[in-house]
Amino acid sequence: MPSVPSFTGDAGPYRGGDPYADYRTAEFPFGHLTDLADRRLGAGVIAANDEFFADRENLLNPGAAEFEPGRFGHKGKIMDGWETRRRRGTGAERPHPAEDDHDWALVRLGVPGVIRGIVVDTAHFRGNHPAAVSVEATSLPGAPSQSQLLADEVKWTTLVARTAIGGHAANGFRIHAEQRFTHLRVNQHPDGGIARLRVYGEVAPDPAWLGVLGTFDLVALENGGRVEDASDLFYSPATHTIQPGRSRTMDEGWETRRRRDQGNDWISYRLVEQAEIRAAEIDTACLLGNSAGWATLSARDGATGEWTEILPRTRLQPDTNHRFVLPAVTVATDARIDIYPDGGISRLRLFGSLTERGAARLAARHQELLP
Repeated sequence: MPSVPSFTGDAGPYRGGDPYADYRTAEFPFGHLTDLADRRLGAGVIAANDEFFADRENLLNPGAAEFEPGRFGHKGKIMDGWETRRRRGTGAERPHPAEDDHDWALVRLGVPGVIRGIVVDTAHFRGNHPAAVSVEATSLPGAPSQSQLLADEVKWTTLVARTAIGGHAANGFRIHAEQRFTHLRVNQHPDGGIARLRVYGEVAPDPAWLGVLGTFDLVALENGGRVEDASDLFYSPATHTIQPGRSRTMDEGWETRRRRDQGNDWISYRLVEQAEIRAAEIDTACLLGNSAGWATLSARDGATGEWTEILPRTRLQPDTNHRFVLPAVTVATDARIDIYPDGGISRLRLFGSLTERGAARLAARHQELLP
């Protein structure tokens, strides 16, 4: 199993030019998984004990942290992240903070899931990052408040023990807890700033909720669907196609480079579980001169099953949501969209319901993940 790179210590002062030129990062082995703390999935920062210099909500912004050298406010340098004030001791005789003094933030994951990796990103926090961080997790139903999360009876599981980290760096941690979590407590010791928090893992939906819904989007990220593979990721990730909502701009969809051969582009998906597919939506919102020309949908039941065409090659219009009632109900665990010859789509929705077998397997997995 490959080791995860770690960074410690301050970064050098900013001397001008590209602020990311000396940024320390790495290709993390879990980086291809879903960011369970993505604000677009409904994640939020419920509370923090201190956010004097920079707001806690910045932690979950989807883009990379930005740095404006000359931007100051009445409290000091305005940073794109979560930054607390400098902690002090109890008095002149003890000016330094105590060993266990720390700041914290409570994060609600956008979707519950099994966490495989965490990145605590201190981009642009060079000498004002925390000396160390720790991360805990818990699983509670519904939408608990700050007081409910901090109640004495709530059990927190340590995912990242107190660990020294570096400034202006992507500090990655591999996680091994085989449990389903809904909330995190991020601690910085003793104080400082964190630009972004990324929580990579596998969505673990609530089978009871999906059962009540009956018919739902079987491939949606929030329901446990995922992208397995794609022919081209040149301009944007294929996972954009199963994000919630419609694209608001072109870069919120999936777009491929221009093909100069006679092939075509495609994405393959894993459904939440075995299900009956009855209808589909293929949306090309915000893709105008670069939308796919035609599309075909296929499905299979099991990794060794035969691919079966469920929607024949169909003309697509730019910037349009296309809806299809499929000619036959198809039992499947996997789906695939082929676009011709290239271009892009913004969203794919596959509507149906779990089979009895699929519902049973999902419920069994849910039980396995309970603490």
